[in-house]
Amino acid sequence: MKDVGMKPESYRTAIATGILHAPPHCIELLRNGNTDKGDALKTARIAGILGAKRTDELIPLCHPLPIYRADVEYQLEEAHVVITAVVETIGPTGVEMEALTAVSLAGLTLYDMLKPHCEPEDLCLDQIKLEKKKGGKSHFTRVLKAPLPASVIVLSDTVASGKKADTAGQNVVDILEEANFGYIQYQVIPDSPEQLKALIEQQKNDYPLILTVGGTGLGPKDLTVETIQPLLTREIPGLMEAARSFGQRRTPYAALSRGVAGYIENSLVLTLPGSRQGAKESLIAILPALVHLFDVQKNIPHTGGYQ
Repeated sequence: MKDVGMKPESYRTAIATGILHAPPHCIELLRNGNTDKGDALKTARIAGILGAKRTDELIPLCHPLPIYRADVEYQLEEAHVVITAVVETIGPTGVEMEALTAVSLAGLTLYDMLKPHCEPEDLCLDQIKLEKKKGGKSHFTRVLKAPLPASVIVLSDTVASGKKADTAGQNVVDILEEANFGYIQYQVIPDSPEQLKALIEQQKNDYPLILTVGGTGLGPKDLTVETIQPLLTREIPGLMEAARSFGQRRTPYAALSRGVAGYIENSLVLTLPGSRQGAKESLIAILPALVHLFDVQKNIPHTGGYQ
């Protein structure tokens, strides 16, 4: 079963269709609701909705999802019926299989209720396919259309002194590279507000994105937030709210992060936690928003040489 624990939730929809071929007199039975077993369209609709809600029980490797909407509709033609299923959720993975299962179960129910009224070869369920899906990585992209430079600043006395290897910052660099950030400046400095402030002042117009890693906790030397927040010219509280919400569903310690985000002149600056997992979760949670922001904001001025 695929691990979706680190995928952010999003609104997702899927539409699937299928066709049941049947003799004209069977189509008329569907239209009038007069099969021997009752109203086939209504019964098949319930079967399709039930199939969507129980797809994870029917298909071994499907994830269970909260189904916020499942519906089945029909289009009756002379010698066939088009079955359409729409399924919606808010989750970490899509509902394509739920929509396809809904169509399949509705079609099989119609088949079962019509078979007393015709020969077996007169019925055929086919062309079950996905028509449309929305949400997830196909809709909320996590990769920039065009590469942009970024800066990653790791704050740690122990890493800066060589007593400990940096894993959090390197992991952030890896995620940014996968997202098509082109030139990434990576630096490690001690837990020094003075050095951080000087570095931000130096980089603030050269890099569209500056990420600090470390110093967002409650320790006596965790002063990244106190250093960055007064410099912000336009704060974006929703970014860190999203990061904390995402993290807190994975560990209650995420509530202790005091990260902030916003613009310092022409650079978007975000403060990530110093732990590898905390930095990873925070960046994963907000990456689609960052990509969207940079893709739609075309007029970011760059004074540096990393375009």
